[in-house]
Amino acid sequence: MTQDTFAFIIHPIQIKKDVKRKFPLLGTILPEPVINYASRFFPPLYISEITGVQSAATGNVARGFFLAVPYTPPTMMALPPETVYRKIVATGHKAEALGARILGLGAFTSVVGDAGITIAERLDIPVTTGDSYTVAIAVEALFEAARQMDIDPQSATVAVVGATGAIGKACAQLLASSCAELLLVGRRPDAVDEVRELCEGQAATLYSTTDISQIYKADLILTVTSAIHAVIEPEYLKPGAVVLDVARPRDVSARVASERNDVLVIEGGMVDVPGPELNFNFDFGFPPRKAYACMAETMILALEGHYEDYTIGRNLSLERIHEISALAKRHGFALSGLRAFEHAVTQDHIDAVRERAIIRRKTWSPAIP
Repeated sequence: MTQDTFAFIIHPIQIKKDVKRKFPLLGTILPEPVINYASRFFPPLYISEITGVQSAATGNVARGFFLAVPYTPPTMMALPPETVYRKIVATGHKAEALGARILGLGAFTSVVGDAGITIAERLDIPVTTGDSYTVAIAVEALFEAARQMDIDPQSATVAVVGATGAIGKACAQLLASSCAELLLVGRRPDAVDEVRELCEGQAATLYSTTDISQIYKADLILTVTSAIHAVIEPEYLKPGAVVLDVARPRDVSARVASERNDVLVIEGGMVDVPGPELNFNFDFGFPPRKAYACMAETMILALEGHYEDYTIGRNLSLERIHEISALAKRHGFALSGLRAFEHAVTQDHIDAVRERAIIRRKTWSPAIP
């Protein structure tokens, strides 16, 4: 019987730190600009074998592979899309040679060009960006954080930053039925207005803007831009706000962590992966047995034996988002504990944020008029 197999493409994001995970000496001695430049000339890299992903429903076990496109985010943004396509496709061919039956695109490899369509056309194995399950987990994590901060989403103002992207647009449509006000933030007025039209007719009162500072009104913020630098600064956030950062690289400035201990910042997309013998055989920055939702989608499809292109392109299907969420539950994948800036978010931390927010609200006024 043919084994369920998959591969997932990663690449350096926190550049020196991530390179050091695989090449400790190079990551230590080479400065970041040198890594950015040299990354253009590296071939696709085999990182590790993933073993022991086991379905809770069927008992089937899948194995997979981490492969790396060596490009960094600045390199991918600087190079022509066709150049990046060729490197990703070469990595896909490496996955095919290893026996993978489906390929997941991680981080910037999932957004370059047409978000996986061209890559899928050039490979013999099916492709997914993992964005469908990323959306499902992001919304679930935002509501879980709201619950722990005593925020009722149905009476809250929610902002989606990066609302015109594939993930942001789908999140916005899901959130529009569950909040009082929905603020959509994008770079182009026409594009963000199109997303607002998609969200009309649901529970939320809708607003759209190109001014990111307007998120100071929001109780809950989901941010998922494709920027290569942070876009959310401390002065944009009101006390007690919850910020869910789905983007990689992060959208939330490191200044928020150091200057705003009265807001809760969490990362989207961390998932518990089933299987008592699970081993990624590589430290990609998460605790054992946990993965990004985009990684998990690839594993779920392998366990399900669903070897067809699944999530590609920039128009995500809400039906498919609900489908992958149901498949995830069936096979034993679930939202993991909340996490921020590479550390677990404890109940004590959440309680402290909530208490400081109550105090600061008494004297706070927005820096943005």
